[in-house]
Amino acid sequence: LACSHRLCAFPVNHSELCIWNTATAQPLYLSGHHYSISALSFGSKIDPLLVCSASRERVIVWNLDECTQKVQEGFTPRGIVIGTLLGMVLHIRFSPDDQQVAVCAGNRIYMLSAKNEAVLAELDGHSAPVTAAEFCTWEKSMLISVSEDRTFKARKVWDYSTSQLIYQSGIITAFPLLSLLIDEENKQIITGCAEGQLWIFSLISDHNYRCIAHINLKKEQEKFCNKVWKSGKEIGEGQNNSNLCKADSMRPEGSVETSLPVLLIEHCDFFECFHNEEITYSSLNTSYFWIGTSTGLLIINLANFELEAFLSYRGYSDLSIQIARSCALTRKAANQKVLCLITSMFEDMIAVLEVNLAALVRTQHSDFLPRGNEKSLSVIASSYFFPFLTNHYFRVIGHICVLLHKETSRVKSTVKDKPLVFHNKIKSSGYTAAPRMTMFSPNTNVKKKEASKWKTSCKCKNKEYPLESPPPIKYEKEISVTCKPTPIFCIQYSGDGELLACGLADKTVLIFNSNLTDVHNVFSGHDGAVNSVGWSHDKKWLVSASEDRTLRVWSVWNKEPALILGKENFHKTVRFAQFYFIDTFILLCCGAEFHLLSFHLDTTKDDLKRYKQRSVCKLVQKFPMTSTMEITSLSAVNEFYSYIVLTAGSNRALEVFDLNAGCSTAVIQEAHVRSVHQICQNKGSSFSTQQPEAYNLFMTTAAGDGIKLWDLRTLR
Repeated sequence: LACSHRLCAFPVNHSELCIWNTATAQPLYLSGHHYSISALSFGSKIDPLLVCSASRERVIVWNLDECTQKVQEGFTPRGIVIGTLLGMVLHIRFSPDDQQVAVCAGNRIYMLSAKNEAVLAELDGHSAPVTAAEFCTWEKSMLISVSEDRTFKARKVWDYSTSQLIYQSGIITAFPLLSLLIDEENKQIITGCAEGQLWIFSLISDHNYRCIAHINLKKEQEKFCNKVWKSGKEIGEGQNNSNLCKADSMRPEGSVETSLPVLLIEHCDFFECFHNEEITYSSLNTSYFWIGTSTGLLIINLANFELEAFLSYRGYSDLSIQIARSCALTRKAANQKVLCLITSMFEDMIAVLEVNLAALVRTQHSDFLPRGNEKSLSVIASSYFFPFLTNHYFRVIGHICVLLHKETSRVKSTVKDKPLVFHNKIKSSGYTAAPRMTMFSPNTNVKKKEASKWKTSCKCKNKEYPLESPPPIKYEKEISVTCKPTPIFCIQYSGDGELLACGLADKTVLIFNSNLTDVHNVFSGHDGAVNSVGWSHDKKWLVSASEDRTLRVWSVWNKEPALILGKENFHKTVRFAQFYFIDTFILLCCGAEFHLLSFHLDTTKDDLKRYKQRSVCKLVQKFPMTSTMEITSLSAVNEFYSYIVLTAGSNRALEVFDLNAGCSTAVIQEAHVRSVHQICQNKGSSFSTQQPEAYNLFMTTAAGDGIKLWDLRTLR
């Protein structure tokens, strides 16, 4: 995303660039990329106004005046390709004179000419992807960059054929550095990380890049909101003025603490918005900066390193985006308003917001509040949404105008985003049925009758899950699974939530009904603790793995295993066994590799050879994980057809396998500070529907390192 003056730049249909004029509401579409656009930036000058777009196959500079003229004449606008095949580009930035473009691709920075296809310099030194780079305005030959390796570097680039590393910082934090801004007035750099921390370093020559301040945004936000709530309570307007801050800063007991990634740092025209009014701030020479996070916008005062204002996305019902993936802000305010562009973390949705800075500050500072009747807290003037998947489509969902002395009406949306849920069972075309069927089966009328009776008694209607309700934090019931204390090593719900399987240290597998009032079945036969259990897609089968290096597949209605794989098949302990590809295969881990097994289950017995199982299982392929001693977690989707398998190793790395290609496709080094012990993919739900893009997300967790949310498309 990118903003400049009254223009917004964002991708449409992934590879097409849209320049939208908020004053005229006229879009300009620019085509030239074949792959998804990953970075955008406007030029530093207004005449001519340039915009640069980058994808993994090319970097293009567009002259917006020429492109607009071409469209008016009926021609297709064309840009200048200045770079090709540079890789995944995370950030681009024009030089102060718009003659060069710094392109951050992978671990390197490419200095490109803005007029033709020429690589002026190639800068390396970072050990992880470079996330941001900025030119120093008072020293045109200086470039500063930050990276996911948690360091920043300052370089001098003279004729763009040679470069010298001036300074390289040590590791600043345990989290990747995501954003960077150079403060020309105070000669400082400000950088933010993925955990809501800001660092300010001095660029004055004799200061040796020393750290001036370290700001914890979470603590500052809580302190600011508590102050606003108390001041509002004293004047009797706390209910109206500070509900937003209070709700956002005070978490309910037992809830988790979320991260606060710093997505953007930008200059704030704080005093420009009060040019016709008297203000009582300590110093007019103080610098203010916008901080864009995943949950809202903050204004930081560099004189005391405290918050001046806070805007939360969750506080506005007309704004569907509550968690932002990226954001952009205009550097200069127009008519006391700042243009903000945000995109959703979980949906292909973009919102354009107009923030009235003066109204925002007044409503959150009791000293600024007039004694008149002011009830409005909103600072959003208009919101427009642009789904990526719809070509040339604009949908206005709401208008909210903030005036100081009168209330404006809200235009409600005619189309509301609601989850699609089928409350009644719909007969499918057959892809949810068992992939294998036995041609002949013994007469088991009695068992079928008992099973039907149990199924009828436990059958319950799947209710739609309330998506807007908070997550459950209080337990409803606590039961003891055995007479004596026994560790539970694994639990797994069936797809419809009606059955719960537990693997115990006493070598047994228990199956409970959904309300935990009755034990449906007990499976015994392992010679070691059961470390993993997995349900089949049709709920008829259960696979279990044990420390005794065996694998067993059980029928829900039979206590004898339908399939046993013994110790001769595995050289180490079997872990993370599960069905895969809608019950077509079985996946399991053994040491530093995972196995893909094909199988056929047959529960019929020959009276003369009852000891001999008729079920068969065959090894399809083994997939070793790169540079690790043991796989610590594995995840794959069985609810729908997916070729992706995710693994984590004892070397703290994540690896993505594509079983359609039969190979490893990506490795993420140092995903956590410790080995990942759990990977959770979005496998869908019987209780709610989700956007298709949400299935690209997965989570990982490690001891002492919290939970991280990843995107399969970017592996970030």
